[in-house]
Amino acid sequence: MSRFNGQLRDTILQNRMNKKTKLTKEEKDIARQVERGDFTSSKSLKRELGHYALMAKATTAKNKTIPIRISEADLWRLKALALREGVPYQTLISSSLKKLVMR
Repeated sequence: MSRFNGQLRDTILQNRMNKKTKLTKEEKDIARQVERGDFTSSKSLKRELGHYALMAKATTAKNKTIPIRISEADLWRLKALALREGVPYQTLISSSLKKLVMR
């Protein structure tokens, strides 16, 4: 059993002993899988982490800046929406455009 699986099992057991903490259905399913030993440690964890890090970097790469013209009213609406979402308005615009082109 890997160190991570051991820590996860210990956390789940501690939560079960603490009556105040109620597990969701998904958490209960995960707890059963951990107890059965369904999770195994990756033999090439460093290589996998490196692979996922490269994928994340490529996905989030921003290599072009473009000036756009937008009405002041639309900009204020975007800023208000971004504030409600808890993200910077430039990030909201960028992610909205990405969703649009990925359809």
